[in-house]
Amino acid sequence: MKTFMHPNTHKLAGCFFCIALMTGCASGVRNPSGVPVTEMQADERGFVTGTGIESQDLVSVTDKMARSLVNVTEINQFQGMPRIALAPVINNTRFPVQQDIFITRLRVLLNARTQGKMRFLARERMETLREERDMKRSGDYTSSSDPILQEFKGADFFLTGKLDGQTTRTSAGTSDYVLYSFQLIDARSSEILWEDFSEIKKQGLEDASYR
Repeated sequence: MKTFMHPNTHKLAGCFFCIALMTGCASGVRNPSGVPVTEMQADERGFVTGTGIESQDLVSVTDKMARSLVNVTEINQFQGMPRIALAPVINNTRFPVQQDIFITRLRVLLNARTQGKMRFLARERMETLREERDMKRSGDYTSSSDPILQEFKGADFFLTGKLDGQTTRTSAGTSDYVLYSFQLIDARSSEILWEDFSEIKKQGLEDASYR
């Protein structure tokens, strides 16, 4: 007994075969297995985490410091425009974090929120600034003011910070405590005019690698 197939069945089978063949030949690259790259907000805690200093800590700490610093009496009642220089942040933790990123974000937040009530000095650019001044004094560059006059501003205040940490390791995992402290210092008297801190403690089964 012979089995007869409808003519359309052969056509459909042929179409599926061609589609499969074309799909396989169109790309020889397969998507890698595992978790793809995920774009996140800087204040979010992702699935790649450790017990150390991470982006969400940077965001929360600098947000708190900026809110606190704008209420300093010496800043709000300063006669004229207060000028602030940034001093390097001291890192006493076990994490090789780029510690100046804290003070940089804090400066940007204050510039945005105080609407010109304070000025920050670009001391980290002094080599470039001196070169520009010397070229104006020699006549190689034009100048809109007298290049002989010393125009670099001195600091009224210094803004700085320090990161201190303590680590505990047992067979159960790793625990890290980090104290973030920041200070506003009077450049003339060395008095600490403002100080605030934030502290974060984390525990985990595995210790992450930071670099």
